[in-house]
Amino acid sequence: MDIEFSLALPRDAIGIPMVRRVLGDAMRSLNVSETCIAEMLLAVSEACSNAVRHGGPANRYEVSAAIGFGRCEVRVADHGTGLPTIPANFPPPEVENGRGLLIMRSVVDEISFGITPGRGTTVRLCKQLAWDDERQAQTRQLAAV
Repeated sequence: MDIEFSLALPRDAIGIPMVRRVLGDAMRSLNVSETCIAEMLLAVSEACSNAVRHGGPANRYEVSAAIGFGRCEVRVADHGTGLPTIPANFPPPEVENGRGLLIMRSVVDEISFGITPGRGTTVRLCKQLAWDDERQAQTRQLAAV
């Protein structure tokens, strides 16, 4: 089964739990493992937080997701000034910002950035799905009844 959705959200933190809920519920409906869901939700939350924080002057950002063929792909697009550089290493411990991109990198299989200076940034996150075998077996049993 394939699931696709797109959301246009206000550029404030109130939309992030909505994205987490919609994506998490969609993945659960396909019997994706809770570990896999948690990792994807962490990465997407970080990408959305960056869009909220750095996506100005626009007052909205967009999230689109496609789940199918054993993978989940999410794009988070803002209309800010665009990332100047992508950090390659964790920042020093005394620095408060800059860990989000590195966290995303550590929990997804693929991450890429579309950066248009002055027009915005799109973060693309892809993860191969792991399945909850017990829940899949229960779903099969219910379908057979």
